[in-house]
Amino acid sequence: MSRVEAAAAEVKVRQHNALYLLSALCMVFMTLVVAIQPLFLRNVLNISFETAGAVNANVQVVTEVLDIFIFAYLGYLSDRIGRVRIIVAGFLVAAIGAVIAPLSPWIGGASIGALVVYYVSRVIMSAGSGAVWPQLSALAGDFSDDDTRARLMSNTAFMMAFGVTLVYAVLMQIPAHAGIAVTMLLTAAVSLAGAWLAGKFLVDVAPRTQETSVPWRAVWSLVKAEPRLRLAFASSLFARSDMVFVGLFLMLWFIYFADLIKVGQAEAAARAGILIGLMGAVVMLSIPVWRSFIEHFGRIQAVLLGMVLSALGFIMLGFIINPFDWFIVLPILLIASGQAGCFVAPQILTVDYAPRDLLGSVLGAFNVIGCIGIIFFVQVGGFLFDYVGPPAPFVFTGVGNLIISAYALRLLKREARDGGGDDAPGDDGVA
Repeated sequence: MSRVEAAAAEVKVRQHNALYLLSALCMVFMTLVVAIQPLFLRNVLNISFETAGAVNANVQVVTEVLDIFIFAYLGYLSDRIGRVRIIVAGFLVAAIGAVIAPLSPWIGGASIGALVVYYVSRVIMSAGSGAVWPQLSALAGDFSDDDTRARLMSNTAFMMAFGVTLVYAVLMQIPAHAGIAVTMLLTAAVSLAGAWLAGKFLVDVAPRTQETSVPWRAVWSLVKAEPRLRLAFASSLFARSDMVFVGLFLMLWFIYFADLIKVGQAEAAARAGILIGLMGAVVMLSIPVWRSFIEHFGRIQAVLLGMVLSALGFIMLGFIINPFDWFIVLPILLIASGQAGCFVAPQILTVDYAPRDLLGSVLGAFNVIGCIGIIFFVQVGGFLFDYVGPPAPFVFTGVGNLIISAYALRLLKREARDGGGDDAPGDDGVA
């Protein structure tokens, strides 16, 4: 290898490592914002148990509605101007919202005013983070080819799962020692670090699109023509809400059940954080296993198995009364192991069939579908949490996962009947 080739290879490795680290930082920011929310609303803004599910769900829904528009437009814009500038700007915007959030009681004054300010800060944070993580996924697709896609996208997913694990296993222990406000301000520091890292190390490599507006018609034609792409989009509709569900409603369940058994709020949050951290660790550690599974058996098979495992875990949560009972670990492990496959395989399917100059737009549409799923499941979940009981949202989303499992099984049977269908690029041997 010549000196020039060695230097180019070193730059490429540095870009990949920066992508992995930014994936972790982005998920640290997004997860910590959601995880600290129930504690902040309960202990700082004094939101009552009777309205907790609805208020927490509404905050999530407001941010997801905004994300629909952000994903749709910025996915297209990244195809036009590149992804790096959008990533840097997104981190900076997120940092502004992260600074405002803990100051909402002082800015807003009365409880309702403070809640409004917090809503606004969450919208700002969502706008920023919504500009970042889809572009990181698109960059992973840009940097890969058929031979390296499973490895590169699995590594990116691994680092995202590491970020989630770090939040619940380590960072959610901070409120009990340093306070809620300090923990919330930590998200601003993470965002600023992400902006610096992206600006210094990332580069754009994708060709620019010549489309002058969001190419909805082209994306729709792709989805309509390819059954595997339809499965990927359907998986996004149902499965992207799963991690939000666990992070939001499990934390809510612990915090508000703590009042019934006389356990402190911070202790309950830490207990839930350990459990969700365990879930993140299982997701993280099982991603290499899912990569091997995808290489040997295929994308659709990974979606099917992942959905079945997650559905079993969610439905088992419906039989638990006390979340402090350690039996809850078993369904959480099932959910985690299934979610790793549901997180990686649909994205790989989407990148497989997206034209290079429209990858941002196709992934934008993929993420829009995921936002719609989050809005629907979180909104219904908040209602079920308040009026049926804390386990009800989990059973509801488990049924949704079973529906996608049935669709994936039907697609497999149809491809087997038709002689195997059209293989995705690299489906028989992705490195």
